[in-house]
Amino acid sequence: MMEELIATLFLSREFAHRRHLLVTGTGSFAAHTALGAFYDDIIDRADAIAEAYQGRNGLMDEIPYLDGPKGKKSIAATATWLENEMNKIEDMRYDCCPKTDSATQNLIDEAIATYLSVLYKLRNLE
Repeated sequence: MMEELIATLFLSREFAHRRHLLVTGTGSFAAHTALGAFYDDIIDRADAIAEAYQGRNGLMDEIPYLDGPKGKKSIAATATWLENEMNKIEDMRYDCCPKTDSATQNLIDEAIATYLSVLYKLRNLE
């Protein structure tokens, strides 16, 4: 199950990078900057979660490749998609590792905070 959580983070990074390069319109510079920071930060969060998990549990199985949405999306649609991915992570976090694994859970919290930060920026800054 942790493999799916990490795959979701990887997909979010890929999605954000692609949208970062394609964003246009009102608020585009703020969105471009916010998405750039997100894709840099979220991959570091994914790496930290995977390493902590494997430090406690041994190596994971292969991390699957997930398919994301295609085509150019508005800033609002991008924010909605990222929020849905964040919700998936929140839904699966306790299936991936127990609540008592506070080190890994804290790292997952930091990843969720990274999503919340980009959502704030995409929805409120221009």
